[in-house]
Amino acid sequence: MVPSMALPEAPQLRLDLPDPESDTLSTMEFLARLEEAWAVCDRFDLQTEIWRGRILRSVRDRERRGGEGRGTGFLQWLREREISKTRAYTLIQLAESADGLVGEGLLEEASVNNFSKRAFLETAQADPEVQLMISEAANEGQQITRKQVRRLTDEFTAATSPLLPEEIRQRTADNLLPPRAVAPLVRELAKLPEEQQDDLRRVLRDEPELERVKDVTLTARWLSKAAEAGLAVRAFQQGNLDLEKALQEAQRLDALGLLADAVGQAQALESAVLKLHTSWRRLGGLQERLWVESGSSTPHLRELLTVLQSLSGTTMRVSLGELAGGKRVRLQLVEESPDQLEPPPLP
Repeated sequence: MVPSMALPEAPQLRLDLPDPESDTLSTMEFLARLEEAWAVCDRFDLQTEIWRGRILRSVRDRERRGGEGRGTGFLQWLREREISKTRAYTLIQLAESADGLVGEGLLEEASVNNFSKRAFLETAQADPEVQLMISEAANEGQQITRKQVRRLTDEFTAATSPLLPEEIRQRTADNLLPPRAVAPLVRELAKLPEEQQDDLRRVLRDEPELERVKDVTLTARWLSKAAEAGLAVRAFQQGNLDLEKALQEAQRLDALGLLADAVGQAQALESAVLKLHTSWRRLGGLQERLWVESGSSTPHLRELLTVLQSLSGTTMRVSLGELAGGKRVRLQLVEESPDQLEPPPLP
């Protein structure tokens, strides 16, 4: 563990807020002063959360020592302070990021005050080269914003990523392509298999222009979206479906967007059916138990349970409400074993 280092005193929370009733302040000046006050709050929040992360790390590390039930004291400590486990580990990670940047000599301790909270988190997750550039700027007294970190990250990614063809990297270095357009392309290409990356790189080599970069970025996004959702769609697990070839054919027809939406909807529909089945089974069990408990002395309860049969029986009828013209949907739920399943008929 990186030894705990004391950060400098947090900036005092002195907010010089403009008078909202003042007639002498222009709107621009009023908003600018509010922005300055907000930046003070951001820096104060950052210091506080780094300290809290170090406190939580100390509690956790103490509880990691040997013996039965280790770690339970840490969870109890969180419960008493109404802190979720996810929140606690987020703060610990923030503290470790601060220790890493300061402890490795990139960032001076006093320079932490030059970051907004979001800018600091973005810097901690950036490439080492970007961390170095940002830390040098902060050490020189510059105020670091999230926008600055993202801009430098995009510039570095566009200039160095091996996923891009040389033509794109060179045009970016010559300021002929904006890094903010090239960086999303890198992120989308990284999600694809090598063969698909090669196909898209060939397109970019032939036409390394901005519009083609945008088109290829969109194509890569659709390919990864459709492939990711396709792996989760149970209907595709039947037969010998070749999803990759289906994607290639849709790409040839310039219909990748439609296919990605269709596969996404299929995934959502299957998820909804699974939730429907769970609720249907549970409602049926509860309705049956209540029916057994009720009798002739509870006519209103019996009437309610009779109405619920329209939702708990094998044939379900659900009103779509006034927005659908009062239409009703009728569903028949039939549970089948795997050997009873047959391929769906073609339209």
